[in-house]
Amino acid sequence: MSQAALVRTEGRSRRDIAIGIVFLGLALLIVVLLPRGTVGMKSTFVLTSQRAGVTIAAPDLIFPTDIALYVLGGIVFLATVWQLVRGFERVNLVVAGVVGIGILAFLVWASRDKSINMTGMLVSSLVRATPIAFAAHSGLYSERSGVVNIGIEGMMLAGAFTSVVFASVTDNLFIGVIAGIVAGMVLALLHAVLSIRYMVDQIVSGAVIIILALGLTSFLQRSVLNIYPELNQPGSAIAAFPIPVLWKIPVIGPILFNQSPIIYTLFVLIVVTRIIMNNTRWGLRVRSVGEHPRAADTLGINVFRTRYISVLISGGIAGLAGAYMSIGAAGRFNEGMTAGKGFLGLAAMIFGNWNPGGAFFGSLIFGFFDSWQEKLSILQVGIPVDLLGMAPYLATMVVLAGFVGRARMPAADGQPYEKQ
Repeated sequence: MSQAALVRTEGRSRRDIAIGIVFLGLALLIVVLLPRGTVGMKSTFVLTSQRAGVTIAAPDLIFPTDIALYVLGGIVFLATVWQLVRGFERVNLVVAGVVGIGILAFLVWASRDKSINMTGMLVSSLVRATPIAFAAHSGLYSERSGVVNIGIEGMMLAGAFTSVVFASVTDNLFIGVIAGIVAGMVLALLHAVLSIRYMVDQIVSGAVIIILALGLTSFLQRSVLNIYPELNQPGSAIAAFPIPVLWKIPVIGPILFNQSPIIYTLFVLIVVTRIIMNNTRWGLRVRSVGEHPRAADTLGINVFRTRYISVLISGGIAGLAGAYMSIGAAGRFNEGMTAGKGFLGLAAMIFGNWNPGGAFFGSLIFGFFDSWQEKLSILQVGIPVDLLGMAPYLATMVVLAGFVGRARMPAADGQPYEKQ
């Protein structure tokens, strides 16, 4: 075995041991600390929900708090033993599962002798995960072609601002959404020209996009929208569209089948992206350009055109994410309203190893952490609200620390191509 292979094997071994130690710490937290003072208490997860004035009944889940914590901690401990002794082949999935168990254990502890509406929390998680998932897919299209796009945050801001203005002027939310998509594509074109044609460092180019969008939207917010507030009043947010019959299914219906049309668009995007990237000629060309642009050029693939199209698609998706945040959810534009969602999307993309399904799952994790601040503050668990608000960003650091070493980015990602 070569020295490089030995180094890689040693790195994997150290990482596996580190993951096992983290598992052990989580198991001890669940088994030793959380059950204290919970003897005789019960936790209640409410599954009944109300949507559009209709009550969708479902039985509550009630269980002894301490026993539930011991069971969950025991599962994590078994995963710890296996990870340290043999190691999991698909450790990424196991880590995701263990994180889910840890979240569930915390919710069990937080709801001791109280109740928490789990259906409402899952609905909120999906709503908050949507812009992150769009941002993840935006990054996926760009980086699969070999162009790093950290400017997604700026494209989202531009989309959010433009969609509000056009929706307010035309009194048409659909036109606002289209305007937001176009705004994202305009900034994406600027990023593409800088990074592809002039071969500017792609990180620098993306940072320029963010600074430009943040400064421009902040200036226009104060100098235009604050003076003419009617330009920041699109009427209302895009209403949820319940799918007949399906939306009344307990638990699943309110989560998946009574959402904004933009969320349905996200579901379609996940499926379409997977089909495009894995089962179409154009998807194969995008992946080949992102892996071996020189070889792709030799085979007659236009590397520059493929990258331009991919970056423009990336910008359009980012603009749609921004439109969702303003006229799709908030019903107005607020300065800096993206609040790092673009960067969370990039983390979700890395978590999903540049695949649409994995990126969506990572977005759901971040969306959950983004939603639990409100829910847990109602339960008064004794943790400061500001600390709970740090959860999605702490989760980002954990994901990047645990998965960057295992994720395989496109080989030519971030590398400018010069035709010879």
